[in-house]
Amino acid sequence: MAVLLNSGDQLMGELAAAEKVQPPSMTRIVNGLERRGYVARRPDPNDRRQCLVSLTPAGREVLLANRRRRDAWLAARIAELSPAERDVLRQAVVILDKVNYG
Repeated sequence: MAVLLNSGDQLMGELAAAEKVQPPSMTRIVNGLERRGYVARRPDPNDRRQCLVSLTPAGREVLLANRRRRDAWLAARIAELSPAERDVLRQAVVILDKVNYG
């Protein structure tokens, strides 16, 4: 769902590629999310054989609520660290960015 939040509506194949899963797996995932009301499908206006998947307002709220909960948990754990430990984390972020983004 985060891909949909960050990138907008996606074709099923694009969504599968972004999540690094096979299309049949993505179909099962989208079916479950659609049953819960978190995503919706509609025909692609450029190719009616394909469908676009979009995040619903309910899906967006669930995703953002989960993010807020994780952010609060992480902030509380970081607040428990000493200033020296927080400094090490700051340095690690720079290194991890280099590894991740080159």
